[in-house]
Amino acid sequence: MKRLTGVLMLTSLPSLLLAGCAPAPPDHIVDEATGTEKIKVEFTGGHDTNPVDHGRPVVLIAAALGVPSEVFRDAFSRVKPAPAGTSPSHDRVHENKRVLMEALGPHGITNERLDEVSNYYRYVRSRGELWPTEPALVYALIEDGKIVGFEIINGGSGYSSPPVAVVPGWETQPLQVELAYGDTFETNGSVQSITSEEVN
Repeated sequence: MKRLTGVLMLTSLPSLLLAGCAPAPPDHIVDEATGTEKIKVEFTGGHDTNPVDHGRPVVLIAAALGVPSEVFRDAFSRVKPAPAGTSPSHDRVHENKRVLMEALGPHGITNERLDEVSNYYRYVRSRGELWPTEPALVYALIEDGKIVGFEIINGGSGYSSPPVAVVPGWETQPLQVELAYGDTFETNGSVQSITSEEVN
């Protein structure tokens, strides 16, 4: 098992973070009260999209609008985008908006909300951009050299697909990440839970 150095002795991680005492969350903590070790989970990826959506994070957009992904995907399939490398004309923009509202309006979505959500998740992939995201902060709880659970400090946001989660020192232990979606930008596409078959 890989040994970690630079152990930080803390009683309360949340109080440390709120107080702004550290520039970044510590990687390794030992809870003085319980003796439990806490090791920060490493996340990679988590921003895949359905190939049919051409890079559009439909799962996030639909959740923010409060409709199933299939509803938004069907509505957007009726839109006629401008040719690549060009901007749509005013008439085309107006017609596309009319088509979208015709499909989404019956679900209680207003024009203002559609604009708000569309603008929030708009990005230019060719420029290396990505829609707004915040990485999750989760700690694995270690007792007697074994992972016994996980503590989610911040579920993050903007995950369109489950990220790969790894606990340093326990890289061979597979973890399953479950995401939560909703109409609040700050928690849409957040880590809701992490499980492992080896954790009792």
